[in-house]
Amino acid sequence: MRRAVYPGSFDPITLGHIDIIDRALNLFDELVVAVVRNPSKNALFSLEERQDIIGRVLPGRDRLKVATFSGLLVKFVEAQGAHAIVKGLRAVSDFDFEFQMSLLNRQLNPRIDTVFLMTQDRYAFLSSSSVREIASLGGSVNQMVPPLVEERLRERFGLSEPGRGQTVDRE
Repeated sequence: MRRAVYPGSFDPITLGHIDIIDRALNLFDELVVAVVRNPSKNALFSLEERQDIIGRVLPGRDRLKVATFSGLLVKFVEAQGAHAIVKGLRAVSDFDFEFQMSLLNRQLNPRIDTVFLMTQDRYAFLSSSSVREIASLGGSVNQMVPPLVEERLRERFGLSEPGRGQTVDRE
């Protein structure tokens, strides 16, 4: 069985991530979406919330598993019985970083390959951090994330309606 791991913070998951997931499912028999616990980042959503959201926005994908991890990626990949890491690329700058990481991972375990998937053009600008910033300022992210994610972002930032920012009373 060809099993791969797609790691990321997914804080929050975007339509770009979902595009990579669906395309990876066309290449592999099974895909593990691995939500990373990164203590150096201040996550908007908890690890458990991100795992739950991903499960809810990706129903019916029976060859997909959502898990969480911390520590070395190659150790997690080994524990999953996978032999490939899937990485989505938006720009050359992504490739520079991810190429270095793939070489390090290959040094740690030469049996694990990294597969790079280029994002579709319409998602090349998209990142979780930009989605968080736009949503925090009351902007619409409905073309960037699934409806559930947009709803959770509005709740987190205390926004009542899509595209409606908070107002500040000035005297």
